[in-house]
Amino acid sequence: MNDRTLSEELKFQFKFGGMHIRLIFINSLVFLAMLFLGIAWNASHSEWIEWVQINLFTLQTNPDRFLFAPLGLITSIFTHFEFLHFLFNMIFLYFAGSLFKQFFSDRRMLHVYVVGGIVGGLCELIAHQFMGKGSVVLGASGSIMALFIAISVYRPNITISLFGIFPVKIYVLALIYVVSDLAQTINNDGVAHFAHLGGALIGFLSVQHIYASSNIINWTESIHQRILGFFGNRNRKPRMKAQKGGGRVVKSDEEYNMDAKAKQERIDKILDKISKSGYESLTKAEKDFLFSQSNK
Repeated sequence: MNDRTLSEELKFQFKFGGMHIRLIFINSLVFLAMLFLGIAWNASHSEWIEWVQINLFTLQTNPDRFLFAPLGLITSIFTHFEFLHFLFNMIFLYFAGSLFKQFFSDRRMLHVYVVGGIVGGLCELIAHQFMGKGSVVLGASGSIMALFIAISVYRPNITISLFGIFPVKIYVLALIYVVSDLAQTINNDGVAHFAHLGGALIGFLSVQHIYASSNIINWTESIHQRILGFFGNRNRKPRMKAQKGGGRVVKSDEEYNMDAKAKQERIDKILDKISKSGYESLTKAEKDFLFSQSNK
């Protein structure tokens, strides 16, 4: 029986729930901060509060203003002002993140989320120069679209129970989302359709040549590690493996990548077997392996 208190459960979920749970926590904290700033602005009409909200937490689509507030390209993908916008995006993030976690690591999820959001923001920024829509962009939908399209392309035959009733392949939902966004790009409806499409593009590219160094997410992960190395990050853990006799040796990048590829191929084989014959058809060794990988 789980005897954890609410605060203990939140700490547990943040630590062990997976990257999508941590992303929901971050989005929630930013939403609460925006709510507090909104209440403070209503009470005081202070210009600096409005300046903080607009310049630090939204993406400015006016190029002159964007040059003085570039941080918004990143912070805007964690920012929501309206409750329903926040709620629906977090539900979608939980759904897409839970699926993504079954096949990829937390670190890869973070990179797809951030890169998808940034590229989505840039697409929206460019589109605004030609179509002259609203002045600011915010929200996690471009990032979430990247996660959803990545898993839809990587495992297109996953069946989703729509509204708990209608079974539908995930690639069908992905096509509906993309076509819907394409069709609505000409509408001035206040929705960042180009950001959605930019995120979808990154999601698609993220699962192309997935083990190659040229893969866009592998490339950004490499850049990330180089930046950490440049600043002498002491917290970076070396890739270790156990060795008979109690000692440990450090894996080279090539060994690490080969092991990762072998594990992924074994996971793919097991998932295909589940897809064809069900979970109960797995051997005990296959179940144990799948369980151990799902907890990483």
